[in-house]
Amino acid sequence: MEGVDGGDVDSSVEETKAPASNKKESKREDWTNEKRKDPTAGISDALDAIRMKFGDDAIMKLGDKPKVNINAIPTGSIGLDAALGVGGMPRGRIIEIFGPESSGKTTLSLHVVAEAQKLGGICAYIDAEHAMDPDYAKRIGVKTDELLISQPDTGEQALEIVESLVRSGKMDVIVIDSVAALTPKDEIEGDMGAHHVGKQARLMSQALRKLT
Repeated sequence: MEGVDGGDVDSSVEETKAPASNKKESKREDWTNEKRKDPTAGISDALDAIRMKFGDDAIMKLGDKPKVNINAIPTGSIGLDAALGVGGMPRGRIIEIFGPESSGKTTLSLHVVAEAQKLGGICAYIDAEHAMDPDYAKRIGVKTDELLISQPDTGEQALEIVESLVRSGKMDVIVIDSVAALTPKDEIEGDMGAHHVGKQARLMSQALRKLT
């Protein structure tokens, strides 16, 4: 009866279970240590596949990315240039200046034009509002005799002019004043009260895709 005693059997079971538990804990510790040593462990194959398909620069660690010096045109305001982080308006970008009426959007745009002209740049002003004041522009410092200006009749015409200027590759600054004044041709020629829902939004969306 002593040989079938429950105490002896339980102790032998405990002895066999203990090593299995220790193995699980050991594996978990090994996996955690590996992750600490190499945070990218397990995704190296995926990274290699991405780089092979799209190129070495397709994906990288943020710290490995080389610093890019962005060429910018000053705004005429030291404080604003500092706030923008790159010393002014970055070249080759579409920049929207927005704000309430009479908040200085046109004035800021003309200052950028003046600064670009000081650097020898070629500038164009698309006056969709038909409200350009040459005397005011001169007082700001714009060389009006060198500034290209267009007063288009429709939004489509304005954006086609902009596209032609951009594709020339010779422009330094193109100002569109303003986006709200880019009225689609259908709306101008249509009857008063006719519905033209979303036409300007579609016009701008298409233009931005083509210009960027």
